[in-house]
Amino acid sequence: MKTLYLMRHGETLFNQQKKIQGWCDSPLTEKGKQQATIARDYFISNNIQFDQAFSSTSERACDTLELVTDSDYKQLKGLREWNFGSMEAEHEYLNPPLPYRDFFVAYGGEEEQAFKKRVSDTLLKLMQESSGDTILAVSHGASCRQFMRNWEHTSTVDQKSRIGNCCILKFTFEQDSFELVEIVNHDFSALD
Repeated sequence: MKTLYLMRHGETLFNQQKKIQGWCDSPLTEKGKQQATIARDYFISNNIQFDQAFSSTSERACDTLELVTDSDYKQLKGLREWNFGSMEAEHEYLNPPLPYRDFFVAYGGEEEQAFKKRVSDTLLKLMQESSGDTILAVSHGASCRQFMRNWEHTSTVDQKSRIGNCCILKFTFEQDSFELVEIVNHDFSALD
């Protein structure tokens, strides 16, 4: 059995400014860097060592991963966030109520099911092809949520609230099937 730790990146400038951030990018804030350091300390204190590490191609995900581990890693486009089309970098108040479904298609963005399939196929392939047993993948909030939804039929653990920055989702992987077994949400209130 293998283990996948799927993690959202740390807080970014656009998160702070409440801007829609999918394929566009913005840097980690100081708080985001501290969140990543707290996540790193969690892995160290629980003696979790990664055999392989992967990241979205977005700078915010790569920077988070580099703060969490010194391991070499591979960037994968399939781990990128939802493409929000021309809504990228606009204020979040323009978002429709959840669930978004295919709202962003009209703005040149990605279809929800295509997005879910992209992320899920990417994580399945990397787990099938990984040589190690403990894998870290740093991605994005909606990417993590869609992957959770894809495997909710095998999992008893769930989180209805928003996936926060540096939230860690622990999945077991066996016979091409994932099960969400733990959600690690750190208390970052002292960083505000």
